[in-house]
Amino acid sequence: MTSFLPSRANAFWFFSMNANAAAGAMAPNATTPTLQAATNVDPNPNKGLGDSIQTSDNAVLAYAGPAGTIADVASAAPSDRISVYVVRPDDTLSEIASMFDVSVNTIIWANNLKSARDIHVGDTLVILPVSGTEHTVAKGDTLKSLAKTYNADATEIAQFNGLDESAPLSIGSTIIIPGGELAIPASTPARTKNGPVKSGEKIQEPYLGGSGPTYLDYYQAPVPGGILTQGLHGWNAVDIGAARGTPIHAAAAGTVIVARNNGAWNGGYGNYVVIDHGNGTQTLYAHMTHPTVSPGQTVAGGQIIGHVGMTGMTTGPHVHFEIRGAKNIFAATCSVGEPVGLFSCND
Repeated sequence: MTSFLPSRANAFWFFSMNANAAAGAMAPNATTPTLQAATNVDPNPNKGLGDSIQTSDNAVLAYAGPAGTIADVASAAPSDRISVYVVRPDDTLSEIASMFDVSVNTIIWANNLKSARDIHVGDTLVILPVSGTEHTVAKGDTLKSLAKTYNADATEIAQFNGLDESAPLSIGSTIIIPGGELAIPASTPARTKNGPVKSGEKIQEPYLGGSGPTYLDYYQAPVPGGILTQGLHGWNAVDIGAARGTPIHAAAAGTVIVARNNGAWNGGYGNYVVIDHGNGTQTLYAHMTHPTVSPGQTVAGGQIIGHVGMTGMTTGPHVHFEIRGAKNIFAATCSVGEPVGLFSCND
């Protein structure tokens, strides 16, 4: 069977891919089946390998179809992975949001867009799954009170939900608190990494992305010798405090897929880097002064990728370190206030 690579498939550019490879390809005819949009973290995961692949049941599938890649008929990317998309002609933000199964506001918020119309052909968008809490507005609720309740930021809540900060909230409406964490009393049945919650202790819930395999001695600390200042929160993250300007190291070898260096909000992360490790996991390093790496760059474990800063939503110099797709070994072995070893706090 002959596979056809449509000319519009070159919109699924991903850093090292030759986006013009399909320029002379034939367009599909009316009988060509329509594929669903790709949701893989890499919109063209099989770049450079040819036009088709033979599966285990001897069926030959096209690497690219009218609106995507082989990821269309394979498993979708896990919901905690960060993706990158380059805007193509005739794209709308609602179509892109639907493709990646996120809200329009998620993309606006994570890319500091002014509106849903603020996209242009060739723009690189970060598709950032949002960690947060859903809240139904009750009488007396304000952005300021919700920010205090959920340990969030009032401006961020307004931006994400498209609200006017000066206008009252509509009672009964549902809003998302991006990054929201709700302190739960110790009387609520719960467990921490050290066992049952002790009397008077509070834990931060919810956090997302904590499931997955444990890779011992694989992820090294981004700031060895830094102090753990916050335990598990957000997308399977810990905060490691260190002096401003302290080098931040790649936790493991991989490819940089995001390196934001515009000094903007970027969903609260400020300047940050995301590395894909090729084993189904990603690591994220936020609040940098600035990244020292670029998208598409291959890095070694321990390589310096930036420096500790205070960009985005932060009250002090630290690195917000996420592991997406595996357990965070530093959350499992470190206690708040304890120095972080190279591979764990039990080093």
